[in-house]
Amino acid sequence: MNPTHPTAPSSSSITLDTLPVHVVATIQGIRTATKDGAALKRRLMELGFVPGERVEVLRRVLVGHGPMAVRVGTSTFAMRPLESSLIEVVHA
Repeated sequence: MNPTHPTAPSSSSITLDTLPVHVVATIQGIRTATKDGAALKRRLMELGFVPGERVEVLRRVLVGHGPMAVRVGTSTFAMRPLESSLIEVVHA
């Protein structure tokens, strides 16, 4: 992958679903998992999940299996593991 491409993972990037609770990170990019992934990526970006934005996991319901509360910018969202596993972040 091209390391300058906004959705290319860096060597220290992780996905949002693996970010510990109350750790602030910066969004690097959003992966597309399926052919329908472009619509999901667009929707996440419309909600504010854009490269360079800070993000924080506020709470997990069931570690690795349930939804999580996520703050991006000044907004808070509930996310399923599927969506959060597509968002690549680096520790801020």
